[in-house]
Parts: sequence; C-alpha cells; structure tokens
Amino acid sequence: MRSAMAQQATAGRRCLRAFVSGFFVAVPVTVTFLDRFAYVARVEGSSMQPFLNPEGGSKCDVVLLNRWSVRNYQVQRGDIVSVVSPRNPKQKIIKRVIGLEGDFIRTLGYKNRYVRVPDGHFWIEGDHHGHSLDSNSFGPVSVGLLHGRASHIIWPPNRWQRITPSLPANRGPLDTEEEED
Repeated sequence: MRSAMAQQATAGRRCLRAFVSGFFVAVPVTVTFLDRFAYVARVEGSSMQPFLNPEGGSKCDVVLLNRWSVRNYQVQRGDIVSVVSPRNPKQKIIKRVIGLEGDFIRTLGYKNRYVRVPDGHFWIEGDHHGHSLDSNSFGPVSVGLLHGRASHIIWPPNRWQRITPSLPANRGPLDTEEEED
C-alpha cells in the first residue's frame, strides 16, 4: 500500500514540476509575443465613430494591434494606430493617421490653420471630429510614441473584419487633395 501511495506522490510531484517548468517557459514566450508582435485592445469612447464603436454606449470594439508592422515606425496615411498619449503618458489612444512628415495639413481647430508635419512626426485625428483629443489639440505626434497599428476588428463577432487604410473625405495632406481635384 505504501509503495502505491509513494508512486502516486512521485507522479504528482513530476506533474507539478512539468507544469511549473512549462509555466516558466510559456510566460516569457507570451510576454515576448505580446511585446513584439501583437495584442488586443478595447476601443472605448466615440472619437473613432462611425468606423469603430458605431453603436456607442457600452458596446466597444476590440481590435488586434500589430506591433511588428510598426517596429520601424512605418505607417501610411489612413492607418488606424495606437500611440502613447502626448498629454498623458500612462494612456494609449487610437486614432487615424492623416499626414506624414513633410505633409501640409489643414487643421480642424489647432492653433495654426495650416501645419507642416515635422520630420519624425505624423498627424493623427479621430474620425468623429469635435469628440476627439487628437493632433488638432496637441499638434503633430512623434513617431516614437507609436505603439501599434490596428489590423483587424475582432469583437464583436458580427463586426469581424480586416482594417484597410482609408482617409475620411476632405482629410489628408493638401497636395494630395489638390492632385485629386
């Protein structure tokens, strides 16, 4: 009887050891994955309506933020990005890229009517103007604050979709708008 109990105890210890060693491998791998490749984020508020959170209220979209795609700070006009807020470094905000370095932007209430986006910066705006704390409030944003690019809406299930870059009507750099006319 004692040998059966001893065998069970030994087997239990082996299982526990395997679990603990697996845990210590899985946690660093998961943290590395989330830090380098991608993670999910809940989009709260109305600043990106109607594209994100179209129903408003307590229903929030959840997006997949691709960190790998922005590792070299490469974004394009129309991308929806997550950045560290220039106003509150503890907060991340999700906005659309309107202009890149060197672009001339017609602002929507910034201190200057027109702004040239400086090197190493981009211009971001929420889709719901007037309900968004964005570059029209704090100016061009340093690419160093870039955290990820939203690549997919993953929740709720009825809104599953890939996010493709697009600019709202009448937004974007002035020279691009003039070329389209």
